[in-house]
Amino acid sequence: MLKTQFIRDERDKVVRSLKIRNWTDDKIAILDRVISADDMRKNTQTELDKLLSQLNQLSKQIGDLFKSGEREEAEQLKQGIPTIKKKTQQLQNTLSEAKDSLSELLLQIPNITHTSVPAGIEDSDNELFEDCKSELKSLGDDALPHWDLAIKYDIIDMVAGAKITGSGFPVFKGKGARLQRSFISFLLDEVTKAGYLEIIPPLLVNEDSARATGQLPDKDGQMYHAVADDLYLIPTAEVPITNLYRDVILKEDDFPIKMAGYTPCFRREAGSYGSDVKGLNRVHQFDKVEIVQITHPDHSYDTLQKMVKLVGQLLDKLELPYRILRLCGGDIGFTSALTFDFEVYSLAQKKWLEVSSVSNFETYQTNRLKCRFKDSEGKSQLAHSLNGSAFGLARIMAAVLENNQTSNGIHIPDVLREYTGFNIID
Repeated sequence: MLKTQFIRDERDKVVRSLKIRNWTDDKIAILDRVISADDMRKNTQTELDKLLSQLNQLSKQIGDLFKSGEREEAEQLKQGIPTIKKKTQQLQNTLSEAKDSLSELLLQIPNITHTSVPAGIEDSDNELFEDCKSELKSLGDDALPHWDLAIKYDIIDMVAGAKITGSGFPVFKGKGARLQRSFISFLLDEVTKAGYLEIIPPLLVNEDSARATGQLPDKDGQMYHAVADDLYLIPTAEVPITNLYRDVILKEDDFPIKMAGYTPCFRREAGSYGSDVKGLNRVHQFDKVEIVQITHPDHSYDTLQKMVKLVGQLLDKLELPYRILRLCGGDIGFTSALTFDFEVYSLAQKKWLEVSSVSNFETYQTNRLKCRFKDSEGKSQLAHSLNGSAFGLARIMAAVLENNQTSNGIHIPDVLREYTGFNIID
């Protein structure tokens, strides 16, 4: 969430960023409403402070009169206190409403984009940051997409998942389940070696947690809501893991804070149609390993590049061809200042599949989280937060199955064999 003072002081910068995100002038007018709401808050606070000061002075004066034995005069002054208290309560209510109104407006404004974010309307306008370094081999015309391989080798059952729950809820079984578990173990081992602390967080979060990381109100319609308990199924481990540092004051020596966690993730998003949503290409429940960092503002963009490098190294170890995109203004997430997407190439589907996003949120999340640190001068500053997928496993599974298929079966990448206990699915 942006600070109101930042919007006042850097209005031109905010407007430029919103235009990069393709906001129209009508939508950008929300900035004027923010300033008006903040003026109302400030004026009400000033009036309330004056009234409270008057009440304190009056109470002291009455006390002094009683002590000096001037009881009658003190009783006369006391008669005015109920009126002042009533006015004070009215102002406190008005102030509370003004703060709520301001907060709701600020929650509707996305993060300021980094200067390197390109203009664009949709994902086709994203900028190629790093092209694929490996040769894209051909599997031949008889290559099968993963949804057919799943049936052929009886390793993933989408029909059973639809019967049990609904479309988009796969059932992994046999070697398919073992391979899925192997991905998780391998990735957690690798990120732990890279210095990340493994976390097993709750899969349900409260509204405060979802708001703190920016899922609410932006993605309200995409989250599964357990209404009776007012809890939300997590769309990513980013939400509970980052919230470990909500309302926390850190020391500079605490940085960098590196955390990672595996969780199932749940998203209601319907996506597009056809092959884009077939099989594992788009599902409502999927496994994901997430990496999160909270760091000093001076180091966050170096940290971002290190996280991008780590994700690339993991894909290299899985022997998957990939490319990296810098997301444009029309495709970048609401809370992100800069995002890099990783796409792996599906040799059977003959298209790129997004498997990871790595983002720097700068202070946008930490302002909502109230995650601060004391600098060397003892002053309080907002930390920077970052996260990345390592990975959303549905499309990783799809690419590994498709790209490693042979006439004899599906070969398991070398780095996974110690986890699977087998070399081939046949």
